[in-house]
Amino acid sequence: MALFSFPRFLLVNHQPLFHKQQQRYDYCYSSFTPGGGVRSASFPVKVGLSFRSSMGVRSGAAEKSSKGAAIIWFKHDLRVDDHPGLVAAAAAAASEQQHSTLVPLYVFDRRILSRFSDEMLELLLFALEDLRKSLKDQGSNLMIRFGNAENVIEELVKEVKATSIYAEEEVEYELHRMLDAVKETLTFATGSSDEVCPRMAVWSSPFYGMKNLEDLPEYYDNFKKLKLPVVSPVLPVNIPGPEMDLTWGDLPNLDDLKKFVVDDVGSPKNKWTSTIAKNEKDLAVTLSKLRGVKRASLQRNDHNIGSSNITGRKRPLRSAFVSRQKNSVGGGTSNVLNALAAYLRYLEGTARDEWQEVHEKLREAESREGASFGALFGSALLLGIISRRRVYYEAIKYEKERNGGFLSPFGYSAITVAAAVNSICSMEWYWILALRSQITKEGIYSVRIWRWNGYLVHYTVSGHKGPAVLLVHGFGAFLEHYRDNISNIADAGNRVWAITLLGFGKSEKPNIVYTEVTWAELVRDFIIQVVGEPVHLVGNSIGGYFVAIVAGLWPALAKSLVLINGAGNVIPEYSAVHLSEDRQTSGAAWFGARLLLLYLRFNIRNIVKSSYPSKMDRADDWLINEMLRASHDPGVLVVMECIFSFDLSIPLNYLLEEFGKKVLVIQGMKDPLSDSGARLAVLREHCKGVVTRELNAGHCPHDELPAAVNSVLLEWVVTVEREGTSVGLVR
Repeated sequence: MALFSFPRFLLVNHQPLFHKQQQRYDYCYSSFTPGGGVRSASFPVKVGLSFRSSMGVRSGAAEKSSKGAAIIWFKHDLRVDDHPGLVAAAAAAASEQQHSTLVPLYVFDRRILSRFSDEMLELLLFALEDLRKSLKDQGSNLMIRFGNAENVIEELVKEVKATSIYAEEEVEYELHRMLDAVKETLTFATGSSDEVCPRMAVWSSPFYGMKNLEDLPEYYDNFKKLKLPVVSPVLPVNIPGPEMDLTWGDLPNLDDLKKFVVDDVGSPKNKWTSTIAKNEKDLAVTLSKLRGVKRASLQRNDHNIGSSNITGRKRPLRSAFVSRQKNSVGGGTSNVLNALAAYLRYLEGTARDEWQEVHEKLREAESREGASFGALFGSALLLGIISRRRVYYEAIKYEKERNGGFLSPFGYSAITVAAAVNSICSMEWYWILALRSQITKEGIYSVRIWRWNGYLVHYTVSGHKGPAVLLVHGFGAFLEHYRDNISNIADAGNRVWAITLLGFGKSEKPNIVYTEVTWAELVRDFIIQVVGEPVHLVGNSIGGYFVAIVAGLWPALAKSLVLINGAGNVIPEYSAVHLSEDRQTSGAAWFGARLLLLYLRFNIRNIVKSSYPSKMDRADDWLINEMLRASHDPGVLVVMECIFSFDLSIPLNYLLEEFGKKVLVIQGMKDPLSDSGARLAVLREHCKGVVTRELNAGHCPHDELPAAVNSVLLEWVVTVEREGTSVGLVR
């Protein structure tokens, strides 16, 4: 649905859902002092933005755990700078009250690595190499292990007699499950013996000095008005070396690591994913023919497969771009900090070769104002080579240096400082929203978090068995726009996923160039990485066009396609269609987005109600308030700018031609945004075999008349399942 409907003159031609909160640790809490020390607390703290430890199930665990070893489990925190977990563990060891030795650990777990591109795997190896060196400089080391984290940690706990495990807090659903699996494995392993279950000490790096997430304002504007202090990063601490002989393990080279990641192809899910990956090169060529230009991003990260060895290839001298592709800043913390210094000082110029390289990369990556920061430093932040707090601290320190120790109330004096600070604050806002969704009971459905290309995406899932159904919303909406569809479809014997696309709702709104293919790729990857099997694709409005692209270009992912007042054009005699690769933001788009956003905010109630002509009461305060809330999020203007560069040139009749009778069009005949009768006539004429259903509704039939749409969808899924499975692979 295009809930953010536009004035006509601006329009451009499985796992079950828990209606209760998911399982969480029964934490006891401690909180860090500003200097990185630990201050114990005997009461629960609700915020989750401070150090927390989950005690073992056995009584007396705290007393028996003294003098034991502690495991520091690194995941996405590959640094010793600004690392509260290391601070806490080192403090406990120094006091000689809890830990006799510290064992830093990194586990190559396929559940984490399988989401990484080849470049990210290479950056990971460089980061681990530097982390190991930093630890060795202090007399410690980094243990390298392969396998499922819960099994590796269980064995290591027995080997070193560990009584504590320090791990960073996570908001992603799969990483939450991994933490749960570690805790459950250790509890089961010690449940029938006299051994004490190690405590799971979960830490985080609080960016703001917040006390309670439940007091978080709904609107980002109101959040900024709180003017919360930013917590300073903590300095590296001395880490005691182990008091025992251990086998630390070797870092793999890139080729071996890639083989390890894909080695688990025996599972049904991985066999299916592998089959899709093999066909995507041909699909990319198909799209290239439509566009008249190749698009590398449609290939699934296999363009750099070949001979590569991190230890056998000379690391670029002083360069921050250590991978073969040289797209992202990487290496160790000092390398990234040096690149950050160069980035911030772009306006000053430099004679240093490595800084000149950063400046050149900055210019290449600046697809729109400020976008270069995320493009260059996003991977380093995702891997935790540098913390968000450290970036903010360095940017503000430089800004003060430029202004005699003061910060101007009128903005930053350097565009690079503004880019860094705005990006970091935006990332932190969406991380807080994601964390809050995990620890509060607000919302209609229990929300899970998936990370796509480094960005946080919200989704939900309902149902335990049956065919897989994926619901995709329209422009300006979110997963809850299917509020009365998800559970009802699931209760009828289906498994239902609903996603909030990047740039909408409470999902992250990064400073990138959004295109229709970007969103289609997101849906594609969600099916592969999260659902893990072909789905019945359902999309409303522009979301219908996105799912049509997915079904047309990657048909192995779709069992059927359902378009609910979907967008897209029918071109009777198409040949080659050129899609513009240049989506640079123009001055007109910049200005138009701001005018359009103001128009929508002031007219949102009337606009939404006009899309619900048969049941205007369904356009209720909750729906409108959620839309208004999202319109104030950081990054929303970037999303609005894409409206002026939408390209719907891939014709629907091309995308649908292979599906035959496996396309259902549900059309609200009172849609104020289109001539529904004429649209259906064109679809019936040029898209042979398409099944149509007409409803007495507007642009959003699924929310306006949910019972009617649910009935049609359920009948459709049963029919398609009875007649066969997915459409096939490559056309």
